[in-house]
Amino acid sequence: MRFFSKAKKNLDARLAFAPASGGIVAAAVRRQAGDRPAIISCDFQALGGTPLADMLPRFAQAADASSYRCSVLLPARQYQLLTVEAPNVPQDELKTAVRWRMKDMLDFHVDDATIDVMSIPVERGGNGRHPMMIVVAARNSVVKEQQELYAASSVPLGVIDIPEMAQRNISVLLEPEDRGLAMLSIDENGCLLTVTYGGELYLGRRMDVTLQQVQHENSDQRMQALDRLMLELQRSLDHFERQFSFVTIGKLLLAPGAADALLAYLGSNLYMPVAAFTLEEVLDISAVPYLSSPDAQALCFLAIGGALREEPAP
Repeated sequence: MRFFSKAKKNLDARLAFAPASGGIVAAAVRRQAGDRPAIISCDFQALGGTPLADMLPRFAQAADASSYRCSVLLPARQYQLLTVEAPNVPQDELKTAVRWRMKDMLDFHVDDATIDVMSIPVERGGNGRHPMMIVVAARNSVVKEQQELYAASSVPLGVIDIPEMAQRNISVLLEPEDRGLAMLSIDENGCLLTVTYGGELYLGRRMDVTLQQVQHENSDQRMQALDRLMLELQRSLDHFERQFSFVTIGKLLLAPGAADALLAYLGSNLYMPVAAFTLEEVLDISAVPYLSSPDAQALCFLAIGGALREEPAP
């Protein structure tokens, strides 16, 4: 199974499963020609100590998984995402060349890895810079476990996806014309920064500052976390702009669930405009009224992004 699968199905909606705080979320989204994508359903199931394998069959049945094209997002610690120079080889030799290059970059043996790649578009007209690509790698055992888990739950799993791509899917709906867009989401596990441009993912980077840290009741500890996040953000964006000088980032958007303190701090200290957004700005959430809550949007954010995945044209 490929991470960036090119499997084509004729169903008009996708259901994505994503790990969430203490449980799992399943979100279904339908793309609508000439209109905003519509969220059909979005449900959270707390595990409460129950193994996922025991709970998933009932949850998948309640979500009517067999009626959809289905995806699952890997947890952050179950894969590696790297940006590398694209090997100068024919297309049919690309995977082999990338695998050889990755052998000293992974924290496990490359023979135990499932690897997929995604090209990063170069500047129009070219400037002599070597093309880059994003490589995602996971242990074969992790991929097999996901395949077997969802197969046992009668889920027609077509794609194993990653949170960076899910966040990309939401980011591209908000991109300013002819500008890149930086997006930052934050939860109890840390931050995810992405930069998209022209509908493509150019950067995905994780930072270990958590929501609890930027909301800490102790002002000194809160400021330490905010300062650390600011430093990592600035370094990441500066490096991006050196690497992709042809992309001008128009602004940084904070995903639902970001603390007010984070918005105020970054808005006062970052060199680009910073704003928050809500999902109803770009999605039809009328079928799931509870998604008007910022907390619900934060909980379901990545699952909804996963369900926004579009398959390549035939």
